[in-house]
Amino acid sequence: MLKRTLFFSNPYYLSLKNNQLVIQSKDELSTKTVPVEDIGFVVLDHPQIGFSMKLLEILNANNVAVVFCDSKHMPSSMLLNLDSHSLQNELFRAQLSATEPLRKNLWKQTIEAKINNQATMLEKSGHKAFELRSYAKSVKSGDVENREGLAARIYWNRLLGNDFYRDRYGAAPNHLLNYGYILLRSAVARALSGSGLLPTLGIHHHNRYNAFCLADDIMEPYRPYVDRLALLVYSEFPDETMLNKEMKAAMLNLMSIDVVINDNKRPLMVALSQTTASLGRCFSGESRKIVYPVFN
Repeated sequence: MLKRTLFFSNPYYLSLKNNQLVIQSKDELSTKTVPVEDIGFVVLDHPQIGFSMKLLEILNANNVAVVFCDSKHMPSSMLLNLDSHSLQNELFRAQLSATEPLRKNLWKQTIEAKINNQATMLEKSGHKAFELRSYAKSVKSGDVENREGLAARIYWNRLLGNDFYRDRYGAAPNHLLNYGYILLRSAVARALSGSGLLPTLGIHHHNRYNAFCLADDIMEPYRPYVDRLALLVYSEFPDETMLNKEMKAAMLNLMSIDVVINDNKRPLMVALSQTTASLGRCFSGESRKIVYPVFN
């Protein structure tokens, strides 16, 4: 069943009753409830939102991704379950003992999938992508020739023009891309945790200050889904340089968009769990292939 995404941008008090999330307005004029088992993603984006610890405990126990936004209304932290899989100890050990050749092979698969998805994104947008198809076929173990970077330059220039510069603080639609990538990263971290994996220990990313290296690795092939949605939202709000409530709500649809994975159409949040479960099988030696979606 597709889990629901909830976005709170007004002052509410959130609590738990009969395994239901109780949403009460601060003026106590309205109360709504949502079954906790139906929730997959919660975004809290208002300084006057209050909640009970029991609610957080149950959301955590159900592996719900709870994302907290900062004073600039950008996702800044999240609640992460540290005990979400019965074989977590075994999977952590397998992940920690993964050999360098295995990690490089997994990164090769990841970049191949990312470049192919970027190529399809370009083609769907009316652009040629033969160079990217060629790059995807020539990715070597560990992507030692940085096909990812070569493909990225062509991808962004062709998709948004030579003047576009992909940057955290860059011009629109960077604000939408940034927001979407942060949401995607949170969802990947949730899926990794749910599959018994440690989001910190990456197969390629290894920055000592980054607590989500593995999430940053695994989200790469999923980025074109953010790009497509961000461009769609941007086309509806071309003059907005700051994110408004409607734009954020539209970007949250990312979690429920259909993607094709293993020849089946699944909501993105479900596909992420399939990807992270396949990664767990790679670490435990049951498989050597990560299952990624094919952009369509």
